[in-house]
Amino acid sequence: MQFKWNYEPPTPEQQLAANELAEKIGMSPIMASLLIKRGIKTESAAKRFFRPMLNELIDPFLMNDMDVAVDRLNDAMGRKERIMVYGDYDVDGCTAVALVYKFLQQFYSNIEYYIPSRYEEGYGVSIKGIDHAVEAGVKLIIVLDCGIKAVEEITYAKERGIDFIICDHHVPDEVLPPAVAILNPKREDSTYPFKHLCGCGVGFKLMQAFAKNNGIPFSRLIPLLDFCAVSIASDLVPVEGENRILAFHGLKQLNQGCSIGLKAIIEICGLTGRELTMSDIVFKIGPRINASGRMQNGVEAVELLVERDLQKALTIATRIDEYNDQRRDVDKQMTEEANEIVARLESQQHQKSIVLYDEGWKKGVVGIVASRLTELYFRPTVVLTIINGVASGSARSVAGFDIYDAIKSCRDLLENFGGHTYAVGLTLKQENIPEFRRRFQEYVSHHIMPEQTQQTLDIDLEVDFQHITKRLLSELKKLAPHGPGNEKPLFMTRNVYDYGTSKVVGRHQEHIKLELVDSKSAVVMNGIAFGQSAAARYIKSKRSFDIVYNIEENTYKRGEVQLQIEDIMPSEE
Repeated sequence: MQFKWNYEPPTPEQQLAANELAEKIGMSPIMASLLIKRGIKTESAAKRFFRPMLNELIDPFLMNDMDVAVDRLNDAMGRKERIMVYGDYDVDGCTAVALVYKFLQQFYSNIEYYIPSRYEEGYGVSIKGIDHAVEAGVKLIIVLDCGIKAVEEITYAKERGIDFIICDHHVPDEVLPPAVAILNPKREDSTYPFKHLCGCGVGFKLMQAFAKNNGIPFSRLIPLLDFCAVSIASDLVPVEGENRILAFHGLKQLNQGCSIGLKAIIEICGLTGRELTMSDIVFKIGPRINASGRMQNGVEAVELLVERDLQKALTIATRIDEYNDQRRDVDKQMTEEANEIVARLESQQHQKSIVLYDEGWKKGVVGIVASRLTELYFRPTVVLTIINGVASGSARSVAGFDIYDAIKSCRDLLENFGGHTYAVGLTLKQENIPEFRRRFQEYVSHHIMPEQTQQTLDIDLEVDFQHITKRLLSELKKLAPHGPGNEKPLFMTRNVYDYGTSKVVGRHQEHIKLELVDSKSAVVMNGIAFGQSAAARYIKSKRSFDIVYNIEENTYKRGEVQLQIEDIMPSEE
């Protein structure tokens, strides 16, 4: 698709500030301009951004209830109570459980972990899980990446003598569960300075506080930071503030000495020997961890993440890789079916949102299908499946539109819901679907802004090819790790031409491998445009066009610069 391009050239004042900053930090004005656009305006701020320090992590005891949580955990250990570490079945939940379990297991043996079945128990804290805890003699449950809305379930557990420490990051309801401690930076009364931790991040803060309280050196936590990086990348939380510190050092750990389980996944993915990035986590590592909970049970993912023997880990990783292949097949089939339904439904074509359901769709894959449809049609999307008269599924949103509020406006029709601004899980009775669809679509049509209904590219800078050098590529690497809040910088160059050697490539001839020259500098640049073969005829016509792109390192020629082109537009437009 062709995007809407958003670009505001730097003002003379911004350009002057960039030139001054460039001189101070010994980098190019392009790099300095990118820093200023990110709010980094001084030499000291730039140094902190390039080298996030672990000693800059926020004091965990600034989080509401942290002192109570640590006291209760200490009491449980002192009284030799059985502890259960309970988590959601997605990447964030599984990494959070693995992190907390692995850390505590070094100091305490009367501990187990539990991941609910997506298909038998559904999302979050389940009665079945609590009953299992009762039978096992558990007295304390640390629940991660869920639990903030489990009022009835935690009340049920409390009546059976089980206490809860909640470590969650989802938006709470007005009524909080009767847990002994609720660690959630999104609490309305939260005093914690950073609001965007993932579930694994909240679990890490609990372990940081526990270590600090018990005189355990912080260095004992560092080997677990790889789980934080995997979780931050997969859960798409902002990579800024405390998350940038955790992701930066987590990636370092992932590349230099990660856990046996992650090492097995990396080997299965064919990533061994490469410098791993957040993109590798998002597209390779994360989906495999997720596949366990989507296709079977997320407990296998935790078994892998806590495994200490490489051969055993490789056996589990191979099995999980097979789940991922199955997931891809189901995902492809469901997306095709959903596209056919959208194409058939005239009412959907004119709506600013999509609500689809089918009894044959697999519960574990509806979230991925919702994401696919959102990307394809650029409309807030809800995809549901139906089991025994109950519809459950996922909602995904477009940039800038709060789908959590949209779902919340229909809460009287729902059995349960929870999530974030851009992703929500929900359940409702099958007979409520028509009214839910009507009200959800009505809410979206009244609240979504026109600019939110078209995919946009926010361009950082316009540059000429002569300024795209190996030195600039080296500087740009210092902006990583990337993600929401710190996206890879997007550049624009106008009036470029085919050098004469561009060609269509790919198994289905869907991509374009480009050699381009710009009209100002006569410098030739290599580029790749994925999925944009429709533009090939225009490119070969020798007419000029404009491009928006990231500057990347060529995967096959280390150190060589390559443009990853996001969009192409004829210059006269």
